[in-house]
Parts: sequence; C-alpha cells; structure tokens
Amino acid sequence: MIDIPALLAALPARIDAIPTTGAARTPDAPALVDAGRTLTYRDLAALVDRRADLLRARGVRQGDRVLLASENCADQVALIFAAARLGAWIVNVNPRLTAPELDAIRAHCGARIALYTAAVSPEAEAHAARARASFDDGLMVGPLNEDCVPEEDGDVAALVYTTGTTGKPKGVMLSHRSLLFVAAVSSRLRGLGPADRAWGVLPISHVYGLTSVMLGTLSAGACLHLAPRFTPAGMLHAIRADGLSIVQGVPAMYARLLEHVGDGARLDSRLRFAYAGGSPLDPALKIAVERLLGVPLHNGYGLSEAAPTVSQTRLDAPRADTSVGQTIPGVEARVVDKTGRDVADGTAGELWVRGPNLMRGYYRDPQATSAALRPGGWLNTGDMARRDADGALFIVGRTKELIIRSGFNVFPLEVETVLNAHPGVTQSAVVGRAVAGGNEEVIAFVQPDPRRAPPEDELRAWATARLAPYKRPARIVMMDALPAAPNGKVLKHVLQGMAAQL
Repeated sequence: MIDIPALLAALPARIDAIPTTGAARTPDAPALVDAGRTLTYRDLAALVDRRADLLRARGVRQGDRVLLASENCADQVALIFAAARLGAWIVNVNPRLTAPELDAIRAHCGARIALYTAAVSPEAEAHAARARASFDDGLMVGPLNEDCVPEEDGDVAALVYTTGTTGKPKGVMLSHRSLLFVAAVSSRLRGLGPADRAWGVLPISHVYGLTSVMLGTLSAGACLHLAPRFTPAGMLHAIRADGLSIVQGVPAMYARLLEHVGDGARLDSRLRFAYAGGSPLDPALKIAVERLLGVPLHNGYGLSEAAPTVSQTRLDAPRADTSVGQTIPGVEARVVDKTGRDVADGTAGELWVRGPNLMRGYYRDPQATSAALRPGGWLNTGDMARRDADGALFIVGRTKELIIRSGFNVFPLEVETVLNAHPGVTQSAVVGRAVAGGNEEVIAFVQPDPRRAPPEDELRAWATARLAPYKRPARIVMMDALPAAPNGKVLKHVLQGMAAQL
C-alpha cells in the first residue's frame, strides 16, 4: 500500500526538482537516450540549466506562458523543466498540428514566447519559419510577445490542450502538485526503479506522455528512450535491441505492431510490464498482444483533466478482461445517474472522480470549468462507466457519443469491440448520425488489416451474429486509416462530419 499522506507531504514544490534530485543521487546513471546519444542525470540537469538561462535571457518571467512546439527529444524535456524553474507555464503542442490549430492555441494562451525544436521535426521547422523565429543554441525562438500578461497563479506547471477528439480543444491547467502526484504514484504502482528502461514514443506534448511516461520514469531514476514518432518497425527494434523493461502505448500502436510482425510471432525481450491507455482496449487485441510480448497487457484509464491517471490494473493481479482497473491510491470515483445520485454496481452511469490529480480548471473558460468541476471537489469526466463489486471500473463510452436508436441506448464502444474482434479489422470507430423523426442510426468506420481486408458483407454478417438489431451499423465505411490525433486517438468529431455527408 502507498501511504498517500506521506507521499503528498514528501512531494517537492515544483517538477524541476526531478532532474535536480536525479543529478544529486545518481549523477552518472542514464536519464535519456535520444537519437543514439545517452544523457546522464548530470547531463540532463546541465541541459536544464542551459535552457533556463536561454529563457531568462529572452525575457521569460514567472507566470508567463511558454509555447513549445516539439516532438520527443532531450531539448523538449529540458525546456519543460526549465520553464518550471522560472515559474512559467509550459504549453506543449505537437508540431503536427496545422497552422490554424497551432495559432489558435498560441492566441488563446497568450504565450510570451514560442520555441520550436526544428532539428527533430520538419513540421516544427515549418511553424518556426512562419513565425519568423531566430536560431539560438540549437533551437528556433519566436519573437517576444510584449502584450503577454503574467498569471498570478504560481502553482500551475503546464497548460495542456485537449486533443479535441470530440470538439474544440480546451486548455487544462495542471499544477505542479497534480503532475508530481501522478508521476510518483504511477512509478510506484509499476515498481519502477533505476534499472528500468522505458520507451518514450507517446508524445510528451500530450498529458499521457508528459506525466505517466516522462515524469514518472525520471522521478524513479529510470532511463527513458525517446522516440519522436511511432512506427511499428521502430517499436519492434526498441523492444528487441534497446533492452526495454517497460513499454507503454495506445491500443492502435499495438495493433500496428501486430500487423507488422504477422500472426503467431513471439518476441524475445526483457519486458516485465506492458501497458495500454489513451483509448479503449478490445479483448481480441489484448489477447494477441499478450501472446506476442509474453507479458500481461495492463489497462488503465485517465484524461487530461486528471493529469491523467484515474485507474489502472494492478501489476500483481493482471486481469483477463478489459477493465481499466481500480482507482489509483488517493483517487476516489463515483458512478452516478443524470441527477448526480450513485447507481448500483454493474449499472452504467457518468463517472465522477476526485483526488490530488485534478486540474485547476480550463484556462480562460469559467463556464466549461463550472460544468466539469462539481461541488465537493468532483470532476465529471464526461465518460460512462460501470463498476464491479470489487471496485474495478469498465469504461462503456463517452456521454456525448451515446447513440439513441429507436429509443434504445447504443454505446459505440460495444459495437467497436465486436468489429475489432474480426481478424481482418485493425481498428474501428462508431458514431451516430441523425435521421428523420428525431432518431439516430449507427455508422461504423473501419480500418481493415491490409493483409486480409474483409468484404463489407462479411463484416455485416459478423455484426449480425453478435449484435442486437438496433446496435448493428446502418453503414460500414472502409478507410485506409482512421483520422487520428498525433497521440493515436481517433478524431470522432471528424468522423461525425463525414457521417453527416453520407
């Protein structure tokens, strides 16, 4: 058991204590592996010092927002800690965003300055050129925004913009305490230590890669192998050649790996832990990945507003089902009906959570903040869940994605799970489409396995045998690839727009 009061009391004031502590305790231990180069904790601390000096010289002050367009690299890690040292808020954005998307975030946050790691990302280089950024010590640095007004809240460490999978992105304000809490608890639950080597391909510009992967790994004194982009070949090489003991990813990454290696493959590795999060995990994929890797594939649940971890399955008690596990120590959960009353175990309802991991609110959006943060310190996650008698949570879908078909509730995840179980399907996404009479119909978008793409009538027969009539897709649309954010999440609002045009 983790002593939560003791853990909270021992947390440092700011996240930049992580590299400083690592350099003091194990200066020569490897902290990062980046493009074949190993940085020790001493090296990382020195790089943080250098980047803090650069930001200070460029006029960054406490309470300023520092926008960083970067893919995973050592400079990105160092700049996150450097901004924290100055009391500034880091605003990580993925450079694969379009120019209008990135500009909207920069305008909304009112960034004092924007930096671009052009050396590792051609998209970051293009954004830097458009912003008329200048070269400074290996980075591209944009002009100073003299109109930036520093924020007074010194507890905020990061402003994380949601991926906008269901709509317009919002700026989530995460405190040093929330990030440090999740990093500490996650690393303890995974049993992370200095001997571990973790794979860092999940974008650090998103909260999963930032907190659970980057901060969690480094707070434990372990080594993080950075990768700017996911490829199945890169994942295979990292597992086989880099001596990884920890691998974390989203389900779509594991599905692509299975496509790459072929049926029946088995990987020899040093892995002791594999984890899936960020989107629903279907049973067929879980079984196939466990057969491939030779270790249980643990599952979990979180969201940006919870920094991000809410629950995960226990390392010492792997599950055969696709539960997202029990809430992590220090975090509480309720499953409630539309009136906010708790529902019985086994009944689906809205998932509310409470704990030290929660956001301070949405930046410059008090209306959205009051809608999400409820009395008593609870966050309405916007997700639908049910809870078993043992406390294990099962995510059944998002509240906004619920489809009402002829008066019946259809959870897209249930339909997706059936379609994904077909051996010729890599992944699927289901949305609703309004039809006459105030009704909705089910539209399924399917990304087939290119080695054995099934004909549509075969998929229809598969769904008919496994789904009640009101749950069956009215249309099945085959796509080479589903639209996805850089972190692998399917962009359902894009598919809803496509469905409306069918």
